[in-house]
Amino acid sequence: MALSGFTLWYGVSAMAQSDSIQTIKPAADTVLVSTAPRLIGTVNELVKGRRVPLVGATVRWAETSTGTVTDSAGRFYIQMQPAGSQLIVSYVGYQADTLRVASPAAELTVTLRAEQTLQEVTVSGAPGQIDRINPIQTELITQRTLAKAACCNLSESFETNASVSVSYSDAVTGAKQIQFLGLGGQYVQTNVENIPTVRGLATAFGLNYIPGTWITSIDVGKGAGSVVNGYESMSGQMNVELQKPDSPDKLFLNGYVNSFGRLEGNANWSKLLSKTWSVGVLGHASTLRSELDQNNDGFRDLPLYTQFNAINRYKYSSERFMAQFGVKALYEDRDGGQLSRFGSSRYGFGNTTRRLEFFSKTARLYPEKPYKGLGLILNGLHHEQTANFGYRPYQGQQRTFYANLIYQSIIGNTNHTYKTGLSYLLDDYREQLGSRQTSRTESVPGIFVEYTYTYPEKLTLVLGGRFDYHNLYGGQWTPRAHLKYNLNPNLTLRASAGRGFRVPNPFAENFGYLVSSRAVFLDGSLRPEISWNYGLSVTNDFELLGKKSSLVLDYHRTDFQNQLVVDVEHPRELHFYNLNGASFANSFQVELNVQPVRRFEVKAAYRLFDVRQSMGGPFGEERLLPRMMVSRDRVLLNAGYALPFDKWKFDATLQWNGPRRIPYLGEGYVHTSYANMPTDFAPGFYNLNAQVSRAFRSGWEIYLGGENLTGFRQTNPIVGAADPFGPDFDAGARVWGPITGRMIYAGFRFKPQL
Repeated sequence: MALSGFTLWYGVSAMAQSDSIQTIKPAADTVLVSTAPRLIGTVNELVKGRRVPLVGATVRWAETSTGTVTDSAGRFYIQMQPAGSQLIVSYVGYQADTLRVASPAAELTVTLRAEQTLQEVTVSGAPGQIDRINPIQTELITQRTLAKAACCNLSESFETNASVSVSYSDAVTGAKQIQFLGLGGQYVQTNVENIPTVRGLATAFGLNYIPGTWITSIDVGKGAGSVVNGYESMSGQMNVELQKPDSPDKLFLNGYVNSFGRLEGNANWSKLLSKTWSVGVLGHASTLRSELDQNNDGFRDLPLYTQFNAINRYKYSSERFMAQFGVKALYEDRDGGQLSRFGSSRYGFGNTTRRLEFFSKTARLYPEKPYKGLGLILNGLHHEQTANFGYRPYQGQQRTFYANLIYQSIIGNTNHTYKTGLSYLLDDYREQLGSRQTSRTESVPGIFVEYTYTYPEKLTLVLGGRFDYHNLYGGQWTPRAHLKYNLNPNLTLRASAGRGFRVPNPFAENFGYLVSSRAVFLDGSLRPEISWNYGLSVTNDFELLGKKSSLVLDYHRTDFQNQLVVDVEHPRELHFYNLNGASFANSFQVELNVQPVRRFEVKAAYRLFDVRQSMGGPFGEERLLPRMMVSRDRVLLNAGYALPFDKWKFDATLQWNGPRRIPYLGEGYVHTSYANMPTDFAPGFYNLNAQVSRAFRSGWEIYLGGENLTGFRQTNPIVGAADPFGPDFDAGARVWGPITGRMIYAGFRFKPQL
């Protein structure tokens, strides 16, 4: 087998995921390290005689496992094979093209034709795309999928995704929380371009800090992730790719307004300064200044807020060296609680966040050694947060330094590859809630190695392990394994297993529960959370009514050896303590993607959770109970239709969320035992979102849509709203559904036609 070269990419990363070395799947800022020549090209379609890039097209060498997919600009990078090798280019809904390539001297341009020749060609693809090459079960959310909704920030990017569900954590702060495999978002390692980002003090609001218009793609991986990325992935991992400085989209503008009074503007700008240098700026500003109280309880349904957010980044690329570096800055101010008319006596929630971050990514290229590569990622963060919950103040500060050095090579040939390296994480936390102060400094050096065996076209096995020495909790060993086996060209089996480890932040991760009169108790010295995750999935591509379709089934189980238990079963009290007993989450999902007729896409999915946790350890009990706020069942149906040339696009998503257990807070109730306490369940409900968009040849696109069009909302989410300074006030423990009713929005996107 020919040597395939080494890929170091700061996008959907071969380092960050467990792809084999011959799998080259770059994002727009790929660094390809190789002595053998590489082939660069673009895959397009024809729209009214004009070439339009195809995102996510598959490019692979015939009779090998060397393959890639096109990035957001339709470009691909792939290692050359011996002269005369056949290159196969394919995309759903298009006729595959096979080319015999003799030399990489010139950039290749491939234009695919529709499976049935018509007067127009429209991009066609399933709403969800499973990465066929990655041994980790990974769904790729592209810009095309994100455009199906307003997608104002990362928390609003999963509207058409069956695996990730998003809801408000309480009725006052406006914080969004996600659930993944039946567990909270803190158990998902969320990276931005392979840098851990939504973690620590940013857990509560971090999803709101990544504007949707900056995003070019999101990788959503289920189960244990690659050891190259660290030890904090417990239920899954997400990697978000942002627009790059050398993006072919030089300018992108977006504006948004909704019926609640929210205004938003975004601007992306990229420019080539020379053959080796490029610069990019991403800007965001949004605000909500209108008070909304749809249930007349005297509290704002959404907090007033203002956010300013920007990134300035640079890229250098030469034959032997590639580098990216930049600065991120964010300011956000939130003001929730009672309406302004309550004056100085109002119960208020305020939160001000200031965040400054720098990052750099460098790669030393070795053109004379195709099997060798070396890369370094550095990141520094200063995060300050000041809040108040009524008269109870909160102050938090986080300072983080992260470094990851990665080396990759082969053992004999490209059937045997490995990655190894060193990492270092320094976290310094300072928090104060009322008179309670907590602080800790975590210093964690680590070493990792990951071996990949590939049997072309059939099997990929990844075995990885890392050892990290935590200054507070000692040595931590993290083994992980992934297997992908192609039963036939259309049927793929994946299996995974791995350990995860993280140190929780009780206050920052549970802001919603602090909007209450509950007394806060830390019962004992809290220990790190440790879990094992096991997964099995089957992906089947087939034809239905002559159209390409896919069926995905997966099962995952997460077992906790230790977990932070957040106990709100006691009225007027909030307890944090270590797990004593069993805690697990079982997740089963089936998803069908079909294309009944041309330009019409349908996704149908069903998800089943069984999530249980032992409660009552500090009180001498060990009662295994269904975890609160987790629906056993969820059904999602998404449909999208596009007219010729994508001139008009119509999208709708209907969800049904089943009943879930919520704490019982009946008047006069006093908790005495977990065995005989009353049980309360919130009802199931439907939610409908829809959008229509109109594109113009000049580069303008306008869109009109609505969220929660069924109008369903929880009528009384706040307990004791009439007396917010009284002992029974609670705005977080019983929030299980939408706080606001129907919302209509409109906006525009502008991308100049160059």
